[in-house]
Amino acid sequence: MKKIRVAAVSYLNTKPLLYGIRRSAVMNEIELIEDYPAKIAQLLIDDKVDVGLIPVAATTRLEQWHIVGDYGIAADGAVASVCLFSEVPVENVQKVLLDYQSRTSVNLAKILLREYWKKDVELVDATGEDYRSQISGTTAGVVIGDRALEQRSRSKYIYDLGEAWKAHTGLPFVFAAWISKHPLPKEFEERFNEANRLGLQHIDEVAKENPSPFFDLKTYFTRCIHYNLTPEKREGLKLFLEKLKHYSLQPNPGVGQ
Repeated sequence: MKKIRVAAVSYLNTKPLLYGIRRSAVMNEIELIEDYPAKIAQLLIDDKVDVGLIPVAATTRLEQWHIVGDYGIAADGAVASVCLFSEVPVENVQKVLLDYQSRTSVNLAKILLREYWKKDVELVDATGEDYRSQISGTTAGVVIGDRALEQRSRSKYIYDLGEAWKAHTGLPFVFAAWISKHPLPKEFEERFNEANRLGLQHIDEVAKENPSPFFDLKTYFTRCIHYNLTPEKREGLKLFLEKLKHYSLQPNPGVGQ
């Protein structure tokens, strides 16, 4: 039987979902690939995987797409791992370096800078891992994922993008979801969904398996990251995609999400 190719982000926030997948029978049906968000999105766009836990901005480059199951990576307020970091208050920021690993977070930052903080700043696409060393003076940086949890101990000012979106819109924010370009077999989707649910029932074990010196992972998995894609979260996703369209923020071809 041909295996279904599944791609997931290799960040701490996906560990609970992957814990369940790896320990369920569905693992026998899939080929699992892990990488950072932009790479995962491109694999799905290029038909190199069948389903990916991709940043939601990537859907703007798909003619059609389908959310697989009930789980993803979302926040209903502060998310901790997607932030604008700076050495000065945001009103004094003149340049913002943009994390190359996820265009969803970058586009969220662009929307918030424009609508919430009402800032017109120079935006620079960061191209390498060392760009965080350039966060100084009036140059801020959008940092995501595990590196953002580390950056929290380095930067004087931390502006949480999940918290800012909630304050601005009153809605949760969906960063990533399991997306396929075409519906998968219903029976597989049900088993895959159950595997995700299984992982969320073992948060204590997941936290113990993935210790972090920068953040309490029990708190991160249970308070910062919201995994269930509730109707309200899907409403937040719809609003974000509408804003992407309004501001023509769809990524250019070949650019990661």
